[in-house]
Amino acid sequence: MVAAATIPPGEHVPTADQRVVMHHVPWTHFEAMLALRGEASVPRMAYLQGALELMSPSKDHERIKSYLGRLVELYADERDLVLSPYGAWTLKNSLKEAGVEPDECYIFGADQGKDRPDLAIEVVWTTGGIDKLEAYRRLGVHEVWFWRDGALEVHVLEKGSYERRERSVHLPQLDLALLCTLLECATITEAKAAFRQALSRAR
Repeated sequence: MVAAATIPPGEHVPTADQRVVMHHVPWTHFEAMLALRGEASVPRMAYLQGALELMSPSKDHERIKSYLGRLVELYADERDLVLSPYGAWTLKNSLKEAGVEPDECYIFGADQGKDRPDLAIEVVWTTGGIDKLEAYRRLGVHEVWFWRDGALEVHVLEKGSYERRERSVHLPQLDLALLCTLLECATITEAKAAFRQALSRAR
């Protein structure tokens, strides 16, 4: 069975992510699809207990995730924080029947040998698809951000379930509301310049 993503009423269709969800798909088919795609960046894939999602992100989706990633990295540079980006790292666990590819993800600190990121970021531009937060829970990712409708939702894994937080655990001093306003800048150059000014005033 195949289900298409929901496009909000009035949304111009070319701006939407292209998303298809197939149900009753065995794990071996998910692995085969990953192998067939190889090193290509699309479609991005996610899997949860028999549901396989294939998604080709829109231009706006990619712009938002790129802005978020570059601004997080700029913040780390300005505050002398140690992190490394791992992009759309394919995270998967066959026993837990979960697999996901974040829009952006990071490992913090000098130990970069971890088998999962400390922070994953997801842009929700078009509704629909599998429950990615449940997939992240099964995969044990400590912190997940969802950008949705102009705001960032922070979810932190505690005792096996996610709790909503107002601030990031890994970047507790980062002003997430400010970060979201910078996504409205016409260029990343403008956004980074405005962010640097704000961070300088906050010292």
